[in-house]
Amino acid sequence: MRDSLYIAVDLGAGSGRVFLVGVSPGELLLEEVRRFHYPPGHRDGHLRWDLPHIFAEIKAGLHVAGARAREFGRPVQSIGVDSWGVDYGLIDGDGRLLEDPICYRDERTTGEIEKVCSRISRADLFDRTGIQLLNFNTIFQLSAHAREGIPGNAARLLLIPDLINFMLTGRAVTEYTNATTTQLVNARTGAWDRDIIERLNLPARLFAEIIQAGTDLGPLRPGLAAETGLEGVHVIATATHDTGSAVAGAPLADGWAYISSGTWSLVGVEPDGALVNAEVARHNFTNEGGAFGTTRFLKNVMGLWILESCRREWKESGLEIEYDKLLGQVAALADKSPPQELIFPDDPRFLNPPSMVGAIAEQLNELGRRPPVDPPALAKVILDSLAFRYRSVLRAIERLTGRKIQGVQIVGGGCLNDYLNQVTASVTGLPVLAGPAEATVVGNVLVQAVAQGRFESLAEARRHVMSHMRPKKFTPLQSSGSEEAERRYAAIEARFVEED
Repeated sequence: MRDSLYIAVDLGAGSGRVFLVGVSPGELLLEEVRRFHYPPGHRDGHLRWDLPHIFAEIKAGLHVAGARAREFGRPVQSIGVDSWGVDYGLIDGDGRLLEDPICYRDERTTGEIEKVCSRISRADLFDRTGIQLLNFNTIFQLSAHAREGIPGNAARLLLIPDLINFMLTGRAVTEYTNATTTQLVNARTGAWDRDIIERLNLPARLFAEIIQAGTDLGPLRPGLAAETGLEGVHVIATATHDTGSAVAGAPLADGWAYISSGTWSLVGVEPDGALVNAEVARHNFTNEGGAFGTTRFLKNVMGLWILESCRREWKESGLEIEYDKLLGQVAALADKSPPQELIFPDDPRFLNPPSMVGAIAEQLNELGRRPPVDPPALAKVILDSLAFRYRSVLRAIERLTGRKIQGVQIVGGGCLNDYLNQVTASVTGLPVLAGPAEATVVGNVLVQAVAQGRFESLAEARRHVMSHMRPKKFTPLQSSGSEEAERRYAAIEARFVEED
């Protein structure tokens, strides 16, 4: 087993990768064997994911991973899948997918929070689930789906990674870390909250058994095993929510916070248990399940989606700037002056606007500020504003937990953004460690490896990762005008949130 390899399937909200990973003594092997893309598209009245295409790409990746393992002369121990949260698919009694899953950025949940909270109060909903209210949470998607009409032959609702695991093994279950993101799981019992389901008139038959991260789901279906060359290989339910895997793969020091930085930025800590009280609800934090009994206490921040959306617009208009060059231009601007223009990154208009550049300009105009024209200046506005939002969230965490944060570990693809890392350190006044970039893949495999006996605990597995990584360190820097920028950002945020 110590020489075995593991396969991690990591699905983001638009692109996926398949990795071959080794964690034998003295080793941390991370080899990407396939990368693929699957932007959602409008079909049948909604923004949907092309699940057959996604699964075809996964199968191709598994085939390559198996072949590569044979080149190494090492067996594949297991396979794990993680993905973005909240989205789901419906299958019938024969296991057939009834329709392509709808993307969380679809407009069907507009106003849905108010409709749901007319049946169950915000306070009661949070007290039961400990989950922040976000209009794309599964509870609101499913409520909208029920009003539109859930197919009568729907037998099970499976979140995206559970759906992939079902297609791999034939076992229809829901993994706990991702189940908690639905806002339909009771924070105290860890089971589906049947009272919420009943009060919202949702079909109880849809909800599958909840199992824990680390559960062996059995071997690949025989035909699929033969097709990929992975006969006898089992699928492990890893921490199937990608943030759950990312945090599992983050070797956090005591007292440190994490930022899982990518399309979204998940800013939080790993407390001893869930924090469910009126103050936490007022600040709209969330308690998501983690691997092996851990809790993710965090807040969603809009993240690098804002910048990536602008980059797509610039490219479509014929203005393509290489990413590192853009960040270099941003850093050059920062050398000349502290943050000038700032925005509130969590403005709902940034979720899926027709034009992100236009949405930012609209907010700045409302604030009485002039929108930047050139890409580096606009990119600087976005990144500076994210850092100030991180600062606000981290300070709220300190107040809610009663514990001083000692530093911040940034993991995920966003940890490669040196400018954002440095401005985060400077704005928060905290040391920042950047890495690992592939924390989600690492965490995916660590859960597999603990489940298979390679490590005795997640703590031991994290120590193994720490011994093989060299995170980049950023220390706070002071600049003239930073206090004035802090005051301006606080005033901007106050216009958008009552409490934070």
